[in-house]
Amino acid sequence: MPPHSEVMSGQPLQQGRTRAPAYLRRALCGLMAGMCLACVAGCVSLKHYAADRVGDALAASGSGFSSDDDPELIRAAAPFSLKLMESVLEERPRHTGLLTAAAGSFTQYAYAFVQQDADELEQHDVAGAFALRARARALYLRARDYGLRALETHHPGFAGELTVAAPTPFSLQRGDATAIYWTAVAWAASISLAKDSPDAIAELPRVDRLVRSLEALDPEYDRGSLDTFLISYEMGRPGVRPPVAEAREHFERALRLTGGQRAGPYVAFAENVCVASQDRRQFLATLQQALAIDPSVRREWRLENLIMQRRARWLIGQADQLFLEQ
Repeated sequence: MPPHSEVMSGQPLQQGRTRAPAYLRRALCGLMAGMCLACVAGCVSLKHYAADRVGDALAASGSGFSSDDDPELIRAAAPFSLKLMESVLEERPRHTGLLTAAAGSFTQYAYAFVQQDADELEQHDVAGAFALRARARALYLRARDYGLRALETHHPGFAGELTVAAPTPFSLQRGDATAIYWTAVAWAASISLAKDSPDAIAELPRVDRLVRSLEALDPEYDRGSLDTFLISYEMGRPGVRPPVAEAREHFERALRLTGGQRAGPYVAFAENVCVASQDRRQFLATLQQALAIDPSVRREWRLENLIMQRRARWLIGQADQLFLEQ
């Protein structure tokens, strides 16, 4: 029998040498094709496995950021992390954990490093602030879409179910709480930056259905995160008399769930309730309570507290513009 390389080369055999039977050549060709296919399939599986592991790591990376004490370092690092998430999602578009993490990460980046910059810039550069808010809204919408995709992976048809005019029962579970939360927060934030858009305002009932679903599933979600969000959400809904009593109830429960060690509830209450009530004294006192928190006490809230304390200081500087009586 000739060497294997000659059998597979397809070249004529030298004169006087025996040619391999046709059935054997077909068998060998089939064997090689099968080996190539197995190799390709193995590479694809390995690639997907690697993408899943990277996705798992990225989905769990939030704790590393949340305990950092340098917001500017996170500002610089976050875009790479966000784009890496999106790159992995190109390979594994149904990775629920990573979709949820992307929803949360884009929302937090838009608020802390884009919308806050816009608010601080507005007094000096209205056009620049407008452009930053447009960017923040685009990021919020991107976050919302990732959150909806995360929910859709567990509940096929969910996005369509959410868009129908008549309420229909959701099949959501407690394990969906984080995806619901970030989807609702991002969606509400995008609407708040487009209050002159009837189309955006028309989406509020969908956000409201998400919020009420989360309240039913996990009313104490993430140790007061839901209550902190609801302070501003309830006060900001158009066409409804500001429900100060309800907002205060959420504020008090958030303080109880956080032990008063999270600046977010204080800032949300001052910015939304105190300003609406034109209570300057309580506004300043509440923000001072936020500033009195030591960010190093609770490492899991360190970065959040530093960012919210930055906003508290900015709000104090805006007091003369926010209150009619000096």
